[in-house]
Amino acid sequence: MKKYKMIIGIDVSKSKLDVCILIDGQNKKQFIIENSPKGYAEILKTIKLFSFANEDCFFCLEHTGVYAMPICYWFEQNEMNYCLVPALEIKRSIGIKRGKSDKADALAIARFAYYKQGELACFRLPEKDLQLLKVLMSEREKIVRAIKMFARTNEMKEFLPKSITKQAIGMNSKTVKFLQKQQKEVESRITGIIENTPLFKNTVELAKSVPGVGDQTAITLMITTRCFTSITDWRKMACHAGVAPFEYTSGTSVHAKTKVNQMANKKLKTLLNFAALNAKKYDIELRLYYERKVSEGKNGMSVMNAIRCKVLSRIYATVKRGTPYVPIARYAA
Repeated sequence: MKKYKMIIGIDVSKSKLDVCILIDGQNKKQFIIENSPKGYAEILKTIKLFSFANEDCFFCLEHTGVYAMPICYWFEQNEMNYCLVPALEIKRSIGIKRGKSDKADALAIARFAYYKQGELACFRLPEKDLQLLKVLMSEREKIVRAIKMFARTNEMKEFLPKSITKQAIGMNSKTVKFLQKQQKEVESRITGIIENTPLFKNTVELAKSVPGVGDQTAITLMITTRCFTSITDWRKMACHAGVAPFEYTSGTSVHAKTKVNQMANKKLKTLLNFAALNAKKYDIELRLYYERKVSEGKNGMSVMNAIRCKVLSRIYATVKRGTPYVPIARYAA
């Protein structure tokens, strides 16, 4: 376990960064820089003032999405050690706190990194093609939502005279056609990237060989796990996706039902739910499993959650093995 000589906590915002430097757990310097290459150069100057090499420093940032990306690229270009931590994890580590300021947040992030440095893994950005896929999948999701929103206007035809709804429906029809064209273009680009990258193509095809798994589920899982290299255990992914059940008991008075936690990747959870529904419909083994458990008195939704986990474990096993899924029940005597 490496112990770093200098810990730097950074609170990220759109235009500026609040920086806090700890040496041996002591607050040595706090300052504000621009969220730009010009500002990042100030960090290097400060490190040199303390006579530390880059490998002796560890940076910790709150995960703020695109605002943190420029400095992450800069870290990697300069071979810096850094990590991105969810804001909730840092917030809960602080304890009771009154008030809020960016300066105080930078100090809290630095202290978090100082005490947790042995547990925090250095972060590395995904490959360019994976980042592009993630952006395109996000754009596709927004387009699909927009199509559904504009298509709702057609419901007015059932309740209002045609003379009133004609213009609105006509305009919305053109908008929906344009959005559908954009959706096809985005999906074509996604398909092109996957087809031109053998690793992506092989990973998606293996995942799709599992009954119930379609393009969206396979691609989203591949992006989330960086081709199943960042989250290598299906149980950890089940926890991330919000389909892993947890016990809720305490002493002699609290004995709640085992249930999933709401802290989850809701998009992935939705996709796994659709995959489980399709798997139950078309996979003999899972259909019989569902019917047997329900006949034993199990709650239907609880059994469906178990099927989500089974589908996820099958995907991981198939990708890890490197060969398509084989439905054993189909060949049983």
